[in-house]
Amino acid sequence: MRVYASKKLRNIGILAHGGAGKTSLTEAILFNAGHTTRIGKVDDGTTVTDYLPEEIKRKVTVSTTLAPVEWKEHKLNILDTPGYADFIGEVRSAMRAADSIVLVVDGVAGVEVQTEVHWEAAEEAEKPRIIFVNKLDRENANYYRVLDDLKQHFGTKIAPLMLPIGVEENFSGVVDILRQKAYKFEGNKCQEIPVPEELKSEIEKYREPLTEAAAEGDDELLMKYLDGESLNEQELYQGLRQGIKDAKVVPVFCGSALKNIGVQPLMDALIEFLPSPVDLDGEDAANKPLAAIVFKTMADPYVGKISFVRVEHGTLKSDSTIYNLNKQKEERYGSLLLLRGKTQDTVSEAQAGDIVCIAKLSETTTGDTLGLKDKTSLLEGVSFPSPIFSVAVKAKSRNDEDKVGTALSRLVEEDPTLKVEKNIETKETLMTGMGETHLDIIIERMQKKFGVDVSTSTPRVPYRETIRGTAEYEYKHKKQSGGHGQYGHVKLRFEPYPDGEFEFAETIFGGAVPKNYFPAVEKGIREAMAEGVLAGYPMTNIKVTLYDGSYHEVDSSEMSFKIAASMCFKKGVENARPVLMEPIMDVEVRVPEQYMGDIIGDLNGKRGRILGMEPEGKMQLVKAQVPLAEMYRYAIDLKSITQGRGNFSMQFSHYEDVPQQTAKEIIENAAMEKEQEK
Repeated sequence: MRVYASKKLRNIGILAHGGAGKTSLTEAILFNAGHTTRIGKVDDGTTVTDYLPEEIKRKVTVSTTLAPVEWKEHKLNILDTPGYADFIGEVRSAMRAADSIVLVVDGVAGVEVQTEVHWEAAEEAEKPRIIFVNKLDRENANYYRVLDDLKQHFGTKIAPLMLPIGVEENFSGVVDILRQKAYKFEGNKCQEIPVPEELKSEIEKYREPLTEAAAEGDDELLMKYLDGESLNEQELYQGLRQGIKDAKVVPVFCGSALKNIGVQPLMDALIEFLPSPVDLDGEDAANKPLAAIVFKTMADPYVGKISFVRVEHGTLKSDSTIYNLNKQKEERYGSLLLLRGKTQDTVSEAQAGDIVCIAKLSETTTGDTLGLKDKTSLLEGVSFPSPIFSVAVKAKSRNDEDKVGTALSRLVEEDPTLKVEKNIETKETLMTGMGETHLDIIIERMQKKFGVDVSTSTPRVPYRETIRGTAEYEYKHKKQSGGHGQYGHVKLRFEPYPDGEFEFAETIFGGAVPKNYFPAVEKGIREAMAEGVLAGYPMTNIKVTLYDGSYHEVDSSEMSFKIAASMCFKKGVENARPVLMEPIMDVEVRVPEQYMGDIIGDLNGKRGRILGMEPEGKMQLVKAQVPLAEMYRYAIDLKSITQGRGNFSMQFSHYEDVPQQTAKEIIENAAMEKEQEK
């Protein structure tokens, strides 16, 4: 592919709720531009951008795919994104690289959950956007109902630019309100036809608010409009372009991606209405020192690691060296790649605003800034949501245990919304992602890419044990086996210690236990605390005082006193009212107001304590403290209650006593597990 100047570039993220037709729209765009010979279908697994095995199997997009398109002397960098909430990280990375958004809306379903989520994100980032109402050839599709839905949800910014000709199976073309022209479509041919008589009044109805929206995009045009003067077509385009760039106007197009109806006018609009990098960053971006952001990383089984890069300033040339500002390392690379799904092309250079891929940057990860040492400034990275759903993973075969670690580290590098950690207390490897589907696909990738089979389970809760009473106990370790024997005798006092995990003290009088054995006594106690007396969980918040004992001149040793202290601890704490404690989490849940009652009821049912509620923009924030044991599947519960509109975060707060009945069940389960291990 040839090199395109910055003003000839458009970087466009295609976003939608799952199933609205993003990938089908991308297919139609590629076909119209002549990059493919037919429009692939998601259901058949024949699309350019849904090419991963897991995408073909599930018939959904799970990874953002780049599809560069050449159209009318311009280059459109299309980013086809996933529509399901579990893959929101992929959408965030695409939005970091895209200058504008095409929001695809289902002509039957209208505004859905992820439509709202993506709109809010685009609003926050002030991204210019176009709405494409898709699937108007389907039964029960209704463009005007969807328009009302859009206006109800998103307000006066919504400005229809196209009207459909025909409905459902008779949908055959579109009318351009601005140009007052009609088009019908056949294959990749777009033919102008007379405007249907029944739509002439509709054009007049929608053209007036469009004129008003165009006037509001430009101060001079607004004055002219308010003075009662009419605006010509060029002025309307000028005003709309400015309004769209400033995210004050959102034009609505319509069509059917699968039948390739209305797609060509949309492609023209991407060039005519959406801003180039020059419009957003100015002409001088090309003359600044090289700066590029890595917005996505992919592990290719043949090429290795591929970094997706957006050039912000300067010009990136092939076969060169680049400096990673985050890692403070130089990276050598070869060709600049242009990926279109799984096919590759090369380009000699990429100018400011362009998107390319670089293979085998060993130190570089998503979010890193690449440029020139001492000349490039650090760029804003990619804002990813925190992972919220955890499972414990282990290799099905012991021989694969090392492979699991390698596979997970590679996948974490590729996916910033995946977190892997080893829980020292429960001795489990925990994998945390955005939801159940997300982790299912990670497990599939482990099997397909790395040949590793793993089993998953709900993570164990890292309970703790402590004491609520005071007790004293003595233990004498005495063993005679010819020659030197073993002798250690301790008297210990146990009491709660709320100020810390453990304190050891001694009040020995008259050398009953020599000082040189004190460290051995403390060590024996610490080792015994690792496994509590109720269910085998670590003990904490205990003060132990060595207050008396005895020793033998010949048979006493450090080992004897260590054993005596350990046994004394295990027996003694049983008399000090031992209790089981569980981790309590600080939880913040953000939900639309209509779900507040259900959320509070659900948290109360999870033994949670509501601490407060406060408005946060259009959402309500619920603050609560909830036991960790109740939160492992909360991501699924919250999605179910709020239809995917809610989100939450949590962090550890403190430990609290487990209710008696629950503690009894945990202790019984632990005893059964121990019995099975024998």
